[in-house]
Amino acid sequence: MDAAAAIFVLFMFWGAPMLHVALARDAGPWRAPPGSGCPFSPRVGWLVIVLLLGPLGWLMFRAHLRRKRARRPRPHQNV
Repeated sequence: MDAAAAIFVLFMFWGAPMLHVALARDAGPWRAPPGSGCPFSPRVGWLVIVLLLGPLGWLMFRAHLRRKRARRPRPHQNV
């Protein structure tokens, strides 16, 4: 594998998912909630998971977003 292909693979399987978690609106706040015992915020936690697990961590994040959006009440539409 040449260097360009290796850089492409690293970006696609680690860089792009980390960028998605960093920029996603529903990933949680950047700071830990007040009074929490953990120094990491939800977003930083997801970034660590994606960093360590790569594409598998990103799939876990996507599943979390899907469940989070399913719990959100939908606005009523008047037809």
